[in-house]
Amino acid sequence: MINNVTTNLMKKIAQLHEIPQGAHSIRKNGEVVSMNSTEHILITSKEDVEGLDIRISSECQKESLHMPVIIENEDISETVYNTFYIGGGADVTIIAGCGLHNEGNESNKSEHNGIHEFHIGKWAKVTYIETHYASGTVETSKVLNPKTIFHIEKDATVTLEMVQLGGVNKSDRDTKVILKDRAKLIISERLMTEDDQIAKSDIVVNLDGKDSSAQIVSRSVARNNSEQTYTFDLVGNNASRGHIECDAIIMDKAKVISKPVVSAFHADANLVHEAAIGKIEAEQIIKLMTLGMTEKESEETIINGFLK
Repeated sequence: MINNVTTNLMKKIAQLHEIPQGAHSIRKNGEVVSMNSTEHILITSKEDVEGLDIRISSECQKESLHMPVIIENEDISETVYNTFYIGGGADVTIIAGCGLHNEGNESNKSEHNGIHEFHIGKWAKVTYIETHYASGTVETSKVLNPKTIFHIEKDATVTLEMVQLGGVNKSDRDTKVILKDRAKLIISERLMTEDDQIAKSDIVVNLDGKDSSAQIVSRSVARNNSEQTYTFDLVGNNASRGHIECDAIIMDKAKVISKPVVSAFHADANLVHEAAIGKIEAEQIIKLMTLGMTEKESEETIINGFLK
């Protein structure tokens, strides 16, 4: 069940070296292979569709839940529906993500479509970390399409870390957030594409509540012939604050398209979007080369620091 490839993928996407003792659900090749609830985190399988219902009680304080998905050397296309109910005042970190490994030929396809919905209670504090990674032969199709919606109640704080740092041929990420009064959202997105990979990310944030706020920071690197398209949409429906900062490094023959949209429907909505796309400056590489690095090592050091 758990081999060296699986272990490596779990390290990459969920910081796991073994099956954890606490709350978790591990899915591999289309089925749940390990699942464990705790006193404050209840995980149950859905009856009508493939997926899980996760109920996190208000008594949950500084606890964690691991939910890695693995597809390994299989011609699989799956859609999984996970629904999270997080009680008021809870404090939880959810470490999710999907790892694909496919060493087949061009006809082999590994695809995971994760449909996630979060209902987050008042005063809750949630950190959601979603990491995507793929390995194997370049020819095989490795596809990840996450779709996530967050309903964030009054005074809750949600931090999202969305990471994709290699191997995924095609991804289409769709994220929608609805914030009530004084709710706070922080998003950190990091993405790297190479070869002929294609990545698309759409983030829509509705600032519906009075004094709600959102901060989005996106960092990406596009190499070779890869393509990236981003749409960031901040909608100020009330007295609110929103800030988007989008920076991309473009290399070789890659393409990066950033589509900022800020929409204010209230006089006290304060929305800002900043975007920059450019190459690595020669001066940065030369400076590192004077310290003994090769040109390639200098590039990698700059990229790793940029995506940190």
